[in-house]
Amino acid sequence: MEQTAVLATRLRTILDQLPYLPRAFALVWAATHYWTLAWSVLLLLQGLLPVAIVYLTRWLVDGLVEAVAAGGSWESVRPTLILVALMAAVMLANELLSSATGWVRAAQAELLRDHINRLIHEKSVAVDLAFYESPEYYDHLHRARAEAQFRPLALLENAGSLTQNSITLVAMAAVLIPFGLWLPMALLLSTFPALLVVLRYSLRQHQWQLHRTPDERRSWYYDWVLTSGETAAELRLLELGKHFQAAFQALRLRLREERLGLTRDERLAEAAARTFALLVTGAALAWMAWKTMQGLITLGQLALFFQAFHQGQRLMHSLLRNVGQVYANILFLGNLFEFLDLEPQVVDPPQPSQVPAPLKEGIRFRGVTFRYPDSERLALRNFNLFIPAAKTVAIVGANGAGKSTLIKLICRLYDPEDGQIELDGIDLRELPIQELRGRIAVLLQEPVRYHETVAENIRLGNVAAVMDLSEIETAARGAGAREVVGRLPQGYDTWLGKWFVDGTELSVGEWKRISLARTFFRRAPIILLDEPTSRMDSWAEAEWMDHFSRVREGQTAVLITHRFTTAMQADIIHVMQNGQIVESGCHEELLAQGGEYARSWRRQQRQGHRMT
Repeated sequence: MEQTAVLATRLRTILDQLPYLPRAFALVWAATHYWTLAWSVLLLLQGLLPVAIVYLTRWLVDGLVEAVAAGGSWESVRPTLILVALMAAVMLANELLSSATGWVRAAQAELLRDHINRLIHEKSVAVDLAFYESPEYYDHLHRARAEAQFRPLALLENAGSLTQNSITLVAMAAVLIPFGLWLPMALLLSTFPALLVVLRYSLRQHQWQLHRTPDERRSWYYDWVLTSGETAAELRLLELGKHFQAAFQALRLRLREERLGLTRDERLAEAAARTFALLVTGAALAWMAWKTMQGLITLGQLALFFQAFHQGQRLMHSLLRNVGQVYANILFLGNLFEFLDLEPQVVDPPQPSQVPAPLKEGIRFRGVTFRYPDSERLALRNFNLFIPAAKTVAIVGANGAGKSTLIKLICRLYDPEDGQIELDGIDLRELPIQELRGRIAVLLQEPVRYHETVAENIRLGNVAAVMDLSEIETAARGAGAREVVGRLPQGYDTWLGKWFVDGTELSVGEWKRISLARTFFRRAPIILLDEPTSRMDSWAEAEWMDHFSRVREGQTAVLITHRFTTAMQADIIHVMQNGQIVESGCHEELLAQGGEYARSWRRQQRQGHRMT
């Protein structure tokens, strides 16, 4: 009963994967179109040629017997030579078709790989930011990316072999039927155990891969730690190299032993299935030899039978292997389809409202409650805040107070659990996402370092804009990055980062200024800056604040900052603690209140005096 239940479970698993088959081939067709038609024609021709060779072999053997019986005269030998020439022509045609098929398949594989990568990239930028905070998402992404590199080519090769071998096998079965209907049935019976082995171990391999995805990702992580430039200095300073090498090797050892154990079991099962097939072959061949000795069939017919049965059995084994490989590829491509089926939750409304332009009233948080995915802790609870239009508002507070969360919510990277965020009284969820984000320029706390030229790094703030060097220089000046660019070997044409040849690395503070220039280049009516001056000295900070007040040009600005010298330049300052606004006012008003802002201000001033 237990074995029956296990078999039923495996059968259900196999049937569950069948819907992926048409989807997989639809994926191939969408990427390759007419290449697939050419590939199909070539496979059909290649599938029929082996049958032609089998018949030519029979006629050749019978012709040789007749020629020997006739004493080897020219008249008796000439038909045999024609048959030899025909066999050579068929073999040459088979080789040429094989080469053409390889070329077509290579073109298909490249097109399909690029098509799948495009789908993965599109889905990666379409899903919610919340997905990137879920280990399950990274498992999906890891499996999709890992399989996308070779599964498309494997699927094409296996599907091609399956089609070609099926055509040849049907033709071979037709050849065997005149010798006895039981022969094709024996051929099928001899390979049945192999079918069970293929399906069982394809499923086991897939299940093992699913369960071990987190371990595979962790081994990739250890590899990144050991080889990345970002970790190189600390690995040496703390002597962590051997620690991470040992962790990597231990993990790889466990994965390797499990995989090899699975492969060993599969090979033993295959050996047993092949032994059974050989016994069936021996019985069929003995029967045909007996018929030949009885004079019931000719030597040519015996050669025909032997080639047809032997090739038929070889084709059945290949066919089953192809079935297993196609099934395995579909199982793993199922990972890709699961990833592509992920649906974002932050989406455009069915009937979007128009984004206010220009902003007249401001941005309002009204009773907003929010927690990050898979977190029990509330980042904001019944949060209320008003950011007036055309004003600069600073948000200050300790780490973890929820300051950066405000930026993510305004940009609709997340939606709140409760309450609403309004732009001139319109809920952000009623606005089209792309248009909303197009009105916002953002500097994140940890901006991205693009390994491009300085000019391109800045222009990425608004890729729709023309590459206007004067506009780029204006943005750099406003960000305090002009001096940074002036020290670079090719100025704005300097490649940044060390990933590519002739790249120049910047300090953390210099990268921050380039990122700030990118934010200014966007020229958006709403500007959100998370720690814009965190890497600047006091002189650079003062200069930047002066530039910022001049280039802001009526923008609605939000500054998230730990620096009171930055915050004090704002029109309004809000102090956050534990996801709530606890104090509000301008710099002088907050000092007069004598609350948390005033105490932190005095503490920062004392630290500044001690440092000087």
